[in-house]
This record gives sequence, structure tokens and C-alpha cells, in this order.
Amino acid sequence: MASLAATVALSVTWDPTIRGVLVVLVAVLVLMGSAYVLLATNLGVRLGFLVAAAAFWGWMTIMGLAWWAYGIGLQGPSPTWSVVEVLTSTRPDDTSQAALVEARDLSKWTELPEGDVIRGEAQASADAALAGEESGVAVFEATSDYVTTDAYAMGGKDPDNLLSRLPGPTPPQYAIIQVQRVVPVVTLETGQTCPPDARCIEFGETPPKAEAQPGAPEISVIMARDLGARRLPPALITIASAILLGVTCNALHRRDKVASEHRSQAKV
Repeated sequence: MASLAATVALSVTWDPTIRGVLVVLVAVLVLMGSAYVLLATNLGVRLGFLVAAAAFWGWMTIMGLAWWAYGIGLQGPSPTWSVVEVLTSTRPDDTSQAALVEARDLSKWTELPEGDVIRGEAQASADAALAGEESGVAVFEATSDYVTTDAYAMGGKDPDNLLSRLPGPTPPQYAIIQVQRVVPVVTLETGQTCPPDARCIEFGETPPKAEAQPGAPEISVIMARDLGARRLPPALITIASAILLGVTCNALHRRDKVASEHRSQAKV
């Protein structure tokens, strides 16, 4: 049987997808089929099938529980930052016109330092919204056209509170990334003069660190945390497998009771 699986797997080489499907199918038939054949020859066709099914669904339940607990295996959508709106203001830290009520007063928000995990994740989503090719609210052509001036966050579970680590509803969590257009850097050629409102360097000189353009509008990317459904597939697998395990175990139990009654009647 093992040689048959290897022959089928190696003979189909024109399409890796088809080859992979055939390898999985042959492996399942060989492994599960051989176990069922042994059970069927010793216990009978029906009882062997019930025992094999109970073992399979029990294993699926244990595996699903491990996936569910650790968030591994078959996963659903991961948590992401979804953009609520992109707000443009001529005054620094002015978000009073935001559609999100919580974002209108930044005094209640926590300022995120550079290197913060939340700031890094939110910055990636903000970059995709501000300069992404598929973004419907893109303001810049590239991420090098702007510089991040500040970042804020509010809501969510308190990481310093041990009770917040227990399973339960998560409070809404928001983040704001504020950016401004950078001062353009121009490489001067021979005889060329430096244009106004620009930073000029000589050819071969190291470009300076990006700086925000004075008086440029401040753009605030307001985002909400989407928790996703990372553990939903393993949860469904665990629940469905546990139900089927219960059904097969109940069938085995009822069959055992019937067999016991028949044996007791035969003794009488």
C-alpha cells in the first residue's frame, strides 16, 4: 500500500495542486483504510466502523481543542486595524471634526512612543490607506512623501490587569496615526540653484532625515481594531467533532446494551 501511494504521487507531476490532492487522498485511504480493515476483520463491519469513527472523531476533538486554545492550525481572519476615516486639519492635533465621537478629544488618549507594538501595527495599516495602490482614500503616492508626527491609542483591554486576560468581551479599541507631508529633498546638479521650500544636497551626499513641511496640513488616520475570527474555524471543528463523537459513542453504548440483553436471555 505504501508503494502504491508513492507511485501515484510521483507519477503525477504536471500539476502540483493535483499531485498534492492525490497524495492526501491516498494517505488518508491507506492510513484510515488499513485501520478500518483490521477492526472490521476482528469486530465485524458495522462494529469496526463505529469503533474507527469514534477514534477518529475523538482525535479530531483533541486536535481541535489544541488549535482552539493556542490559535494555531486552521485559522480564520487575524486581528487588523480597519480605517474609519482620514481627517485633514490645518491645525496640529485638531480632530474636533472627526466623525468618530471618541476621536474629537485627544486629551483622553494615550500617546504611543516609537517602537510600541500597537503603533507599529497601526502604522502599517495607515501606510496602506495613505499610499496603497488599492486604497480608496489614498492621499500620497508613496510612504516617503510623508512623515509620522504622532500616534495615539484608546480603549481595549488593560495589559497590566490580570483580570483582562480572562476570556470575555473586549472593549472597543481605537488608534490614530498623524502624518504631514515632508520637505522635498533635491539633488543639485552643476550650476543648479536650490528651489524654495526644499532641502538640497550635492550629488553623492547622504540624504538628510525626513522632516515635516512647516505649515503643511496634518492628516489623521483614525482606525478601529477589528478582532477578526482567528479561532472560529478550530472552534467549529471542535464542536462538530465533539457532537459526532458523542453520537458514535452513544451508538456503541446502545449496541453494547442490546448485546448484554441478548447474552442474559441466552443464559436463561
